[in-house]
Amino acid sequence: MNPYSLSVAELTTKARQIRRRIVKLNADSPAGGHTGADLSEVDILTALYFRILNCAPDRMDSPERDIYIQSKGHGVGGYYCCLAEAGYFPLDWLPTYQHANSHLPGHPVRHKTPGIELNTGALGHGLPVAVGIALAAKRDRRQRRVYVLTGDGELAEGSNWEAALAAAHYGLDNLIIINDKNNLQLAGPTSDIMNTDPLAEKWQAFGMNVSECAGNDMAALVQTLENLPANGKPNVVIANTLKGAGVSFIQGRAEWHHRVPKGEELALALEELKDE
Repeated sequence: MNPYSLSVAELTTKARQIRRRIVKLNADSPAGGHTGADLSEVDILTALYFRILNCAPDRMDSPERDIYIQSKGHGVGGYYCCLAEAGYFPLDWLPTYQHANSHLPGHPVRHKTPGIELNTGALGHGLPVAVGIALAAKRDRRQRRVYVLTGDGELAEGSNWEAALAAAHYGLDNLIIINDKNNLQLAGPTSDIMNTDPLAEKWQAFGMNVSECAGNDMAALVQTLENLPANGKPNVVIANTLKGAGVSFIQGRAEWHHRVPKGEELALALEELKDE
């Protein structure tokens, strides 16, 4: 079971706290960060780590623990802030993000950071590995579930669709794919760069159960994640998010893919994210 099991109201407060950590983390990094991606995924990560996942810092060697894979590895800043908040490593590591010899490099690295299950960053890499882990768990009769978070721009990578074919073929109902669908990527709207819509119909055609929700609405996320169909098929959750969600002058703007708030921008972001 999850060691926190927070209520929706508590999860909402926790996500706001994590957003504050993200903007400070990226502002202090010598190599910048992916502010937009970090902020769009926060509610998803918070729901998983503080309510949904059967995993805890002291159970990372349990063969029955749930597995989480951050396939959109460039969103690692938000991931680190969530892991630190959940106790996987000390909060005082966060200011070392992307510094020399840090435990927190610019993409997830398993042997450097407690709580990381898989090195990611090459887009299209996480889902194929998640399929292999889910298949192994099935064959070993493990109860674990495997969750993988993808970006929607990432779905232009063909390896995802090969993995989807295998997941459906093997009936991996222990696999939950979450699409952080914020409709933007590095150079602009995904609809202009490589349109993947209609996305739900594509996943269904590959043999998946598909659920859709507002990905920055904690109540909607929890409702969806806790009521996924159980009919022998893998589950896909299309989480419709806003890139940069939570900070008015960042959200919905493609240029914040790899920008970080500095000076007055940082102060304004922290003011918007102060506790209500």
